[in-house]
Amino acid sequence: MTNQQIFNLLKLHASLLELHGENNFKVRSYHTAVFNMEALTEPLSGMSLKELQELDGIGKAIATKIDDINQTGTFKQLEEYRAKTPEGLIDMMEIDGLGIKKIKVIWEGLGIEDIEALLLACETDQLAQVKGFGQKTQENIKNALLFRKANAQRLHYAQAETLAQQLKDYLQEKSLSGKFEVVGQIRRKLNLVDQVQVIATTPQEELFTVLTNCEFLEQSLKNTGLYAWRGKFANSPLRVEARWCTADEFVGEVFIHSASPAHLEYAEAGMPTLYQIAREHKLPTEEAIYQKANLAYVVPEMREGDFELALAKAGKLPQLLEVGDLKGILHAHSTYSDGKNTLEEMALAVKNAGYEYLGITDHSQSAFYANGLPVGRVLDQIKEIDALNEKLAPFKIFKGMESDIIADGGLDYDNDILAKFDFIIASVHSGLKMAEEKATARLIKAIENPYTTMLGHPTGRLLLRREGYPVNHKKVIDACAANNVSIEINASPWRLDIDWQWVHYAIEKGVKLSINPDSHEVGTIDHVYYGVCVGRKGGLTKEMTLNTLGVDTLGRYFADRKKQKGI
Repeated sequence: MTNQQIFNLLKLHASLLELHGENNFKVRSYHTAVFNMEALTEPLSGMSLKELQELDGIGKAIATKIDDINQTGTFKQLEEYRAKTPEGLIDMMEIDGLGIKKIKVIWEGLGIEDIEALLLACETDQLAQVKGFGQKTQENIKNALLFRKANAQRLHYAQAETLAQQLKDYLQEKSLSGKFEVVGQIRRKLNLVDQVQVIATTPQEELFTVLTNCEFLEQSLKNTGLYAWRGKFANSPLRVEARWCTADEFVGEVFIHSASPAHLEYAEAGMPTLYQIAREHKLPTEEAIYQKANLAYVVPEMREGDFELALAKAGKLPQLLEVGDLKGILHAHSTYSDGKNTLEEMALAVKNAGYEYLGITDHSQSAFYANGLPVGRVLDQIKEIDALNEKLAPFKIFKGMESDIIADGGLDYDNDILAKFDFIIASVHSGLKMAEEKATARLIKAIENPYTTMLGHPTGRLLLRREGYPVNHKKVIDACAANNVSIEINASPWRLDIDWQWVHYAIEKGVKLSINPDSHEVGTIDHVYYGVCVGRKGGLTKEMTLNTLGVDTLGRYFADRKKQKGI
């Protein structure tokens, strides 16, 4: 069991204690223990009870519970509280805007024990009548519930890709006759995935038997047909479809199931569509399918029926960005704010991963929720960066800050402090309910600030949890172009923001993008991979990516930009 899975169980126990009215001191003790352990790099699962008790800030009682988790996957007290808590209340804890206190009122005041009943209470205006809620809160909760319901069968790409790889490994281990390919949403690298699809030339009986006997899959007999085995991953909503075909149909079926309907419908005047070519001509390669349609080959992640078809027709498809093109990391947090690792630990992890630089961007002072840095701690961090740069050279730490964009569009430090940074990422973290016009004006004002180097996660969305900030993307991107401000592709699998659909427009306007993992611990630095997937879907190249610049070139870029802005 990973450290994060252990932390999740402890935090769930704290939530259940609060829900059942246990004293606040006991509740806080679990949150404090998790906070103290989050910076650990060594796995808790490998520690003895004695070693756990020796950890700073961990009492004997919690150490014993972690030891129980290591032995059994849970602990007695947690299971006791689970047993007397309706499962639906635990589901409610995942709803954006619903804290434990509100859930307790909903449960005790309205007798509501599951999400469907809560949605009904919102739709019949019952929740708004409860003290402490009101119409606005009811509407927000209703929207969050509907958003969750609409996405109930989906997983983040990162999670789905892991399960797809598990299935691929299993099929390879079984040494299937014929060949197979994982296709569909996984091959197209969509942000959210609700199905893993496989195309195989394995005979039907063999393929279906292997899948039915797989211990981590559950077959749906009702949905399985002559040509397709259907089911889902056990303990997951993610569906599985495995289709068999003949060897001469394989390439065409792989192609058809690796492109959007809009892409497949493309045809020159008087010519068959891509779909018809793939289905009818039984060509030996996907490249041959495009050649027959007079198009250049389009990689699967770009097959969305958008800008890529015109570029393919003109023979102007770009050479897409690769993870290996990235030279450094430009959005990361340390224990100075809400990160789990020290500044030095983050720098060493980035350096050891083969990068030339780290742009540290802890949270600014108004981000009290994330231990944002007051001016004094900013100055302390700058001193530490200077010392580490001497120690780690030629590796470099750039002095950055993720500055909150406050409600009126301003940044939350005085100019004399902002001037001390090499670069500033301006991001919205609060006030996410503004109307589009006001939200767009807020971002544009921040973009026009001469100290803003980059716009961070422009919509503030959390995939599968909350919708993004409602902004006019064209106006925002145009403002970035006019003010020489880059835009990040936030590579956290929970954000992937800016969305791929706006990457091409940014490139057309000459706006550089930066692949930023938004790392809060050393283990998420490699999330840049997911950002590269987003960039590639939008046609991003090495030349239009800010953090493909080497350390010296990027240093000059930051210095020249400040000079041009009169800083």
